[in-house]
Amino acid sequence: MVYLDNNATTPLDPAVAEAMAGFLREHFGNPSSLYPIGRQVKELINAAREHVARALGAHKAEILFTGSGTESDNQAVLGVCDALPEKREFVTSTVEHPAVQETAVYLEKKGYAVRHVPVDATGVLDLDAFRDAVTPQTALVSIMHANNEIGTIQPVAEVSRIAHEHGVLVHTDAVQTFGKIPVDVDALGVDLLTVSAHKIYGPKGIGALYVRKGTPIRPFIHGGHQERGLRAGTENTAGIIGFGEAARLLADRLGPDAERVAVLAERLKAGILSRIPKVRMNGHPERRIKSTLSFSFLGLESEAILLALATKGIYVSTGSACSEESDEVSHVLTAIGLRPEFARSTVRMSLGRFNTEADIDLVLKELPEIVEKLRKISAFDPEEF
Repeated sequence: MVYLDNNATTPLDPAVAEAMAGFLREHFGNPSSLYPIGRQVKELINAAREHVARALGAHKAEILFTGSGTESDNQAVLGVCDALPEKREFVTSTVEHPAVQETAVYLEKKGYAVRHVPVDATGVLDLDAFRDAVTPQTALVSIMHANNEIGTIQPVAEVSRIAHEHGVLVHTDAVQTFGKIPVDVDALGVDLLTVSAHKIYGPKGIGALYVRKGTPIRPFIHGGHQERGLRAGTENTAGIIGFGEAARLLADRLGPDAERVAVLAERLKAGILSRIPKVRMNGHPERRIKSTLSFSFLGLESEAILLALATKGIYVSTGSACSEESDEVSHVLTAIGLRPEFARSTVRMSLGRFNTEADIDLVLKELPEIVEKLRKISAFDPEEF
């Protein structure tokens, strides 16, 4: 198997699996209980919180565990807006993850003025348009750190500086950057930041939200007093332990992993562009997550390429895993100006920790043959593009 869909989810690192298995074998206490077996679990949760905080340059008291990156995004956006009822504006971009995009739709239904800031043809936020969009009546700005479909990295530090000049809080979804490049909350200047365990070789069903000390925020899941009263419900203890271990591993793995994966991705990119005609690469050529490659194979349907590759044991994506079952054209590819026929021909390949040279060799052997065969039987004429 050649797995090139690490932006959708990553394999569980064996060290993470072992940490979770050991925890499950030895601990079952409820962390809210005051007796020893409960307190032991609480201490292990706090140790995991410390590992996540350290990986983000934060304090452990600023880390809130959630059920997913999507929940973290919702908690950030709805929690801050609820805490600032006098401010009725929300600013985001045209290329956000659905977790923010659909929450913005919800806010509009509640009477908020929502402004979507455009991006250029490489996916980079238009900072001039952003300056015009932010006002003192803006409750929150939410701009993703890097795009999940094309990998373009946004100027989040500059976004924070501009927003803070107006006294406006800033949230960033860093799900696609955490574990791939250094993510430091102070360097980015953000007030809230979303991460998810299953994108850093941890388990699914556990996310986290960084909330800078003093940031006004209210819960939207009500009940008990878990997570400092901001997220009710008995904690996903095994998931938290796995998240903590995955974050701990980043201290030693982040740099070497990123360097090795960047070399593999560059070789894959160069091979595709040199061996296959009528291919367009999407996203910023330099300011992007190197492990994310988005290609439009002009004249073809992306699903046909995906299924043909799958018969060879090669797994890629047509875009975001969150919209894979939708017939709609990707809003991200539309936002960067791709024509619908180009957007529908787009395949995303995202590399990770466990990819090898042999993986790249196989893709570069099979993909050109697949594209050539599909174009011969395609109703589209690639010469038209």
